[in-house]
Amino acid sequence: MQKRDFINKRVHELYWNDDLNCATTTLITLSEIFHIKLCSQVVNAAIGMHGAGKYGAQCGLVEGSLMFIGIQGREKGLENENIVNKCNDFAKRFEDEFGSLNCRDLRPEGFKPNNPPHLCEERTKKAIMFTQKYLNLKKEGHEVDRYALSSTDRLLL
Repeated sequence: MQKRDFINKRVHELYWNDDLNCATTTLITLSEIFHIKLCSQVVNAAIGMHGAGKYGAQCGLVEGSLMFIGIQGREKGLENENIVNKCNDFAKRFEDEFGSLNCRDLRPEGFKPNNPPHLCEERTKKAIMFTQKYLNLKKEGHEVDRYALSSTDRLLL
């Protein structure tokens, strides 16, 4: 199964079968792609991270990715400063690609009481593909060109 197909299938399952939020879905999906086991406390920590508990602050797609970058960085033996720099670089590139880091800006219909569930499913798939490509380019030692990550529809998975 190609990465894109796996991501599409897994995001759909985690949203609709398990009713997970975007941060938890992102964290779990990335851990499965990169074969890194997550402990239950880490997954539990992401429960309220979808826009700061629906407050509309930092997007859960960013939060889940940043958590994973930290976990993966430790797995690779990176120092704190390297992980922080990688998170900073990722956040800049995410904002360039998606236009914001804030959930209230990225969520298709904002936060209304009558919103259907999982409005961000398609954006979640694109964000996870974006993050996966970012991490693969960094893993291969390539300098990540900001234009190499733009237009997630053309990601080479």
